[in-house]
Amino acid sequence: MFEAITPTAPVSAVSGSEAATIASPSGTSGVNASALAKAGSAVVATGAEQDFTAVLDKLMTDAVDTLKTAEATSLKGVKGEASVQEVVEAVMAAEQTLQGGIAIRDKVVSAYLEISRMSI
Repeated sequence: MFEAITPTAPVSAVSGSEAATIASPSGTSGVNASALAKAGSAVVATGAEQDFTAVLDKLMTDAVDTLKTAEATSLKGVKGEASVQEVVEAVMAAEQTLQGGIAIRDKVVSAYLEISRMSI
């Protein structure tokens, strides 16, 4: 049974574009997956000690950039300078990024509440 399971490559061996392709089988790169892969591979590949706030800061900067790009693409679409497909892809990437941010926020709040319930 275990012979059929093949080991996966470590995170540092997978580039950001490969991770986006793996996360999205249709070939369209998900901004959320590539942003997380880039941030994760930067931490693993460099081997440098980064604190949690630096990683979160990088993720939030990437999220804001994604949202700004989606807004700009939407405005170009209204002006007729961008195709409908480009607008839809940008808006969907922004939606995925926002959902990821909300999920992270929920986990942080949940962890804080769990820590606050601990007896000292």
